[in-house]
Amino acid sequence: MKITVPTLVSVLLLSACASHEPTHIALNPSLGSVSLQTENDIPVFVEVIDTRTKNFIVQFDQAPKPPRLVSASEPVRLQLESLFRSGMRKAGYVIDPAATKKVQFQLAYLLTDVTDNTFNYEAKTRLVINVKAQNARQELTKSFSGNGFLKGPLSPDFATLELDINKLINKLTSDILNDTELHQFLNQ
Repeated sequence: MKITVPTLVSVLLLSACASHEPTHIALNPSLGSVSLQTENDIPVFVEVIDTRTKNFIVQFDQAPKPPRLVSASEPVRLQLESLFRSGMRKAGYVIDPAATKKVQFQLAYLLTDVTDNTFNYEAKTRLVINVKAQNARQELTKSFSGNGFLKGPLSPDFATLELDINKLINKLTSDILNDTELHQFLNQ
């Protein structure tokens, strides 16, 4: 009887660990290729804000159960702020909080919607970042968006979802930082 009780306790503990579902996803976007856009060391004020209405970034639809919501382990705004500041420096600008030229990057939408069935899953990611730039005379507003799609057997693991979201963030931020219209506006 002494052998079966520890075995039973071990099995219960292992099953409890196996059924633990993470509540946070770790994103780690990186700065892609950014072209030099100016050689004049133009001072620019850079700001990143999060205007999303939802704080979670992954939603698992598991009907008939209620959806499971997963948030980022670090604020996405802070990660984007680091990317955009580094990218603007790499493009040739000087980040200056007192600059008259301003660029505001607005995280408008980021959500991965996972439909999890018994034998497979589909994950659809949508990312929208709005850019608002101002110089002494006028304002430029642009919206950038991207979509991702994953499909696979069984249930998705968090590493696969993280990789897909990071790739989408990397591509969209790179597109924004290399946008000709934005840089022509800032160089006026």
